[in-house]
Amino acid sequence: MNFLQNKRILLGVSGSIAAYRSLDLIRLLQEKDAEIKVILTKGATNFITPLSFSAISRHHVYTDIFKNYPTIIHLELANWADVLIIVPATANIIAKLAQGIADDLLSSIILAFNKPILIVPAMNPKMYAHPTVKANIERLKSYGYQIMQPAEGKLACNEKGKGRLPSVEDILETIEALFLPKDLKGYCAIITAGPTREAIDPVRFISNYSSGLMGFALAKIAAQRGANVILISGPTNLKPPYNVNFISVITAEEMKETVLKYFPQADVVMMAAAVVDFKPIYQSEKIKKRNKINLNFELTPDILKILGERKKHQFLIGFAAETGELIVEAIKKLKEKNLDIIVLNDITYPNAGFGVLTNKVRIIYKNGVQEVWPLLSKEEIAMRLWDRVKMALCRNY
Repeated sequence: MNFLQNKRILLGVSGSIAAYRSLDLIRLLQEKDAEIKVILTKGATNFITPLSFSAISRHHVYTDIFKNYPTIIHLELANWADVLIIVPATANIIAKLAQGIADDLLSSIILAFNKPILIVPAMNPKMYAHPTVKANIERLKSYGYQIMQPAEGKLACNEKGKGRLPSVEDILETIEALFLPKDLKGYCAIITAGPTREAIDPVRFISNYSSGLMGFALAKIAAQRGANVILISGPTNLKPPYNVNFISVITAEEMKETVLKYFPQADVVMMAAAVVDFKPIYQSEKIKKRNKINLNFELTPDILKILGERKKHQFLIGFAAETGELIVEAIKKLKEKNLDIIVLNDITYPNAGFGVLTNKVRIIYKNGVQEVWPLLSKEEIAMRLWDRVKMALCRNY
């Protein structure tokens, strides 16, 4: 699903070496069918030219409040945009905004802007840690501005620390979140994702085809809607969503122990991981190649059943990936494991199941109510499922 389609975004760029990365952000926003207009501060033009931004954004780039515009330009741009973002935001622009100084086009627009504002700082780690900068950021938060935390790592100044501009993918997720309700704020959600692996010998393992896409989509939407998200994932190739507590595990036992560690503090638990149901008896030395190999297996922990036995206030959701829509079996699983909802999907349905961006699911509630959803993107399923969970939590389902 696309939260940014036809949205109007005003991008302010201040004088940082990271200014060039805002060009990549514009491309990502355009892929989401957003319209972008750019304001450069005088400092920004020392790092990158207005021509670069006009070529990418396909709009005039604004740099000076005193140019001979036919309208009152700072008011026109403030009225045009749905959101305003400053990427990157230097210590200087942050200080001006905190004090209400309006001595250029960008700072003047901000004083006239009464819609969501996102500030993405980027600066030297010592500057970011300075008490004045910290105080200014806290003041901006008190005004209702959204502030992204800088990333850690090596900066252009050759120092290491907190001050790097976050990845443009993380910035994009944060912009999307500006258009979503924060109706999950105050809730703690545990979400599991991906496959688990069980070793056969030092070089081989068994696993399954789970990509983790469904669990990661659930975590992304929950975080964007304000939840405190703990994402526990088996091995995948996916980048964790922004603003989640990501924990990587490998085996079913590791996943069980990690889930149980955080379970008492959770309000909602979504077990979207495809946990391997059985594991081979481990061979400490590599099994030699031969015509026939016999492996002995044992069951892995039934994490859902353990959680169902221990749950108190938690809202517990299980996922069942089946070959064939086995509704009776899913209902049995829901009851035996004390679930509130089970999400059933037939992985043989075209473009559904593992490794694809879409899925077709049946939602079964503990009171017997069922919903059959059409083929949807996994993000759309995540959004709908969180809508249902939120309604259930509000009425103490």
